[in-house]
Amino acid sequence: MKRAALIDVIVTLIVCMYLYASSSKYFDFPAFQRAMHNQPFPSWFSTSLTWFIPPAEIAVTILLLFGKSRKTGFLASTVLMGLFTIYVAAILLHLFPRVPCSCGGIIRLLTWNQHLLFNVFFLIISFIGWRLTLKPRLENPGKNITDLKDHQNISRAKSG
Repeated sequence: MKRAALIDVIVTLIVCMYLYASSSKYFDFPAFQRAMHNQPFPSWFSTSLTWFIPPAEIAVTILLLFGKSRKTGFLASTVLMGLFTIYVAAILLHLFPRVPCSCGGIIRLLTWNQHLLFNVFFLIISFIGWRLTLKPRLENPGKNITDLKDHQNISRAKSG
């Protein structure tokens, strides 16, 4: 599969996931707020997360939709999914006294092990997408040295 096609597939998967997750939170926002305040966090932090998570998911979606911001979108998705994955792993390690799920829609029906696999999948494809958007290395490394020398010679000629 070509690089561009693979990036498009990854973008589609991540965008669908974030749009579904954020819209399900907004469609039943009072339930999402209650679920967030049932988390093992201080109330002020739960309130902050309530107002941060859905817009962050939408922002990542918007970043991924445009070529110029796609690399940033993949990086933001990697960070966000990394945080979600760490939280689920902490739950599975019994680091919290209770384990409520504040996810929306059908995602809340997953077991914690399934949730971890779901998050790891999206974490991995977010990271792969980010790596694919990095500028590819030139095929001929010797050409880079030649280009660099030419650039340095041009710079010297201009300044001298």
